[in-house]
Amino acid sequence: MSFRLYDTATHEVRDFVPVRPGAVSIYHCGLTVQSAPHLGHIRKEVVFDVLRRWLTRSGYEVTVIANVTDIDDKILSKSAEAGIEWFAHAYKFERELHQAYAALGCQPPTYEPRATGHIPEMIELIETLIERGHAYVAEDGSGDVYFDVLSWPSYGALSRQRLEDMEPAGDADPRGKRDPRDFALWKGHKPSEPVTASWPTPWGRGRPGWHLECSAMAGKYLGDEFDIHGGGLDLRFPHHENELAQSIAAGHRFARYWMHNAWVTAAGEKMSKSLGNGALVSEVTTQYPPRAVRFYLAQPHYRSAIEWSPTSLDEASAALHRIDHFVARALDTVGAVDAGSLPEAFVAAMDDDLATPTAVAEIYGAVRTGNQALESGDNELVRIRLAEVLAMLDVLGLRADDPVWAGSGNDDPLEPIVDGLVRTVLDQREAARSRKDWAAADAIRDSVAALGLTITDTPDGPRWSIKEN
Repeated sequence: MSFRLYDTATHEVRDFVPVRPGAVSIYHCGLTVQSAPHLGHIRKEVVFDVLRRWLTRSGYEVTVIANVTDIDDKILSKSAEAGIEWFAHAYKFERELHQAYAALGCQPPTYEPRATGHIPEMIELIETLIERGHAYVAEDGSGDVYFDVLSWPSYGALSRQRLEDMEPAGDADPRGKRDPRDFALWKGHKPSEPVTASWPTPWGRGRPGWHLECSAMAGKYLGDEFDIHGGGLDLRFPHHENELAQSIAAGHRFARYWMHNAWVTAAGEKMSKSLGNGALVSEVTTQYPPRAVRFYLAQPHYRSAIEWSPTSLDEASAALHRIDHFVARALDTVGAVDAGSLPEAFVAAMDDDLATPTAVAEIYGAVRTGNQALESGDNELVRIRLAEVLAMLDVLGLRADDPVWAGSGNDDPLEPIVDGLVRTVLDQREAARSRKDWAAADAIRDSVAALGLTITDTPDGPRWSIKEN
């Protein structure tokens, strides 16, 4: 089965056919670095990291471009409130973004361009749109430049909206617009804004509009046509709609597939900075192992919403604990093994639009039969299941022995405490057995079992694990 992907533009799962055989080019919109990232932001990073890992495992050479928007209205406003330069404000939160996706084991992009580093490409794109009759300079002397949506009959195709049903674009003062739905390509400099936040152009000093940035950077690094363009579902309109319109209008073929992940919600509302309901990555990863946070974000299907609550990560932490206990017991029994081949059902799930819930169910199934093999003494089956589990965890970026988790606070802080308490009880059982007090030894074993633990006697002493359902 070849890889298939749900294309937001066509609303169907399509066979994936890349522009260049054997290679995949991906552009996904990075964060506007105005404040610290929360789980809603970082879900996109995890989703596209899993996509990248799967395509790489499938034999593709993968190029990932993810931009950083380091200039926009909110950055200027928040930096002014904080009393620091806008570029220092943006850089502070760009570093927090990097720390967040590194904490969750996300591989860095092939390249991560900043908007402010690509002003010449943006100016060139605007000039092309003006020449083709799809953009105009505002006549009010503001220095604003707008995309003329009425000049582009396909406007609204990505989000499946009719132009007459759209609200006015709220990205600039409407006084210079021919139509209130026209969106800003360039924003003329205002006296209230720092001069450092503006660049010279044929239309006067100013700064880029948000939508223009991504079109210019995607074109520079991935060319006239590339494979996948993606981001959070909230970017489909207006951001990606506007990107698509201006890029195609400028003569580019642009993206073959559009991929959007659903939101992380809190009390039914999209997690966002403006609503103040964001669970910051920097805070959540001090309360829970970062690997469990990644598992929590990666396990649901990327097109399904995830509802956040203070106890959301408990189940993810417990599930990883059960998987890790199987891996530890299996390693003790059969020794180190290389990651094996992937089960066919896992491959089929990942090839079917990244069906991670089904893929994770395969991990649970391998752990369950692996534990049964441990109990029955079938070491060959233990070896096979261990190799499969390691291979599947590797695809999802969840192997516990991956160096990325070293020193990341990955371990459950309660685990050494629990382990110490259980081992104290097991020492008492061993003492009872050594004096042949079988009744006391059996009573201790039964009391531990009643707590949901399994005791396994090995040549190196007893080991405990959480019972599998």
